[in-house]
Amino acid sequence: MSQLKEQANNECQTNKISTFQALSSLVWRSLSGARGFHAEQVTNCEICINDRKRLNPPLSDDYFGCYINIVTGKTKTCDLLSQNLGSAALILHEVIADHTDENIRSWLHDWKKEPKIFQLGSHYDDCGFIIGGSPKFNPYGCDFGWGKPLAVRSGWTSKFSGTVWMNPGQVGGGSVDLEICLSPEAMSALESDEEFMDAHHEKIMIWITAAN
Repeated sequence: MSQLKEQANNECQTNKISTFQALSSLVWRSLSGARGFHAEQVTNCEICINDRKRLNPPLSDDYFGCYINIVTGKTKTCDLLSQNLGSAALILHEVIADHTDENIRSWLHDWKKEPKIFQLGSHYDDCGFIIGGSPKFNPYGCDFGWGKPLAVRSGWTSKFSGTVWMNPGQVGGGSVDLEICLSPEAMSALESDEEFMDAHHEKIMIWITAAN
């Protein structure tokens, strides 16, 4: 994971790229190739983002609610695949950094005028991705008296092609679990992606789920 982050930062000559952004850019590039997008097709990488600490003043840790939003990185498939990992990571970094208190409050102001019920499956097109979860979450720290969880999985509402969930790994030590939902054809192509599979070692555990 540290090597992936270092690679992304070196390629775009910065030190701003986070581990999450580097890993997300790898997933974005690899899944776009695996799904066989047309070279001129615009591909979207949408990331669920926690608004609590981005507000000024920030929401309390005791705030009861799931206050998340979505930011979107966009580029043509040909540009995404012909350029390096750092270029993709920089796109994601910039849209995340631009998700400020001012932009959040502007979005909320517009939403109050025209409220919409958010539905995952109907929100994405065939050339989009959604990445949820975060290495900062602690799902394996939950113990309801049954012991440490063995695995964390998303529900059936998230089982459509192009969804990715990213959580701290069950084995700990900075590892990451990726749950990826793809069609059978895209799965086979992903397994042939050398860049992606080279990153699949003891620090990244990948769970691939068939889309309906």
